[in-house]
Amino acid sequence: MMDNKEKSILWGLIASVSLLLFFILIVGAFQGIEFAFLNLRSLWYLIFPLIMGFGYQIYLFNSIRYMALTSGVGMVAGTGTISAGSMIACCSHFLLNMIPIVGASGLALFLTKYQSWFLVVGIISNSVGIISMLRHKKGMMRSMKFNKEKGGKADCCK
Repeated sequence: MMDNKEKSILWGLIASVSLLLFFILIVGAFQGIEFAFLNLRSLWYLIFPLIMGFGYQIYLFNSIRYMALTSGVGMVAGTGTISAGSMIACCSHFLLNMIPIVGASGLALFLTKYQSWFLVVGIISNSVGIISMLRHKKGMMRSMKFNKEKGGKADCCK
């Protein structure tokens, strides 16, 4: 049987692989599978940090969730909001491939030209989400330790 840390790691790995498959499927569906792999190969240095950051956020989210559940405290909504916001910013570059279909070819050219910049913004957003979640987890651990030392129930969210 897996412990909570192993489950969190598994969810992070599943999320990373799923995002990579999503990227290949979306780009492949709109521009061909060969182009999807060509695009992945040409932008690997931006796409893989996004994928790894996404997986790490899922790991952290689950780790915090398990920590909150096992300490008798409800889940913190702020963590989910930060994580979701970062993930949306991280994955927004996939919309570039759908814009020509809705007839906005001028916008598509602009966004395609600056695709690397959007990917960098996604990486920065990922980093902010990860740092916020790490700080939150550290605060939870401090609070749980403090309350445990006082003999009370671990309450990390006050």
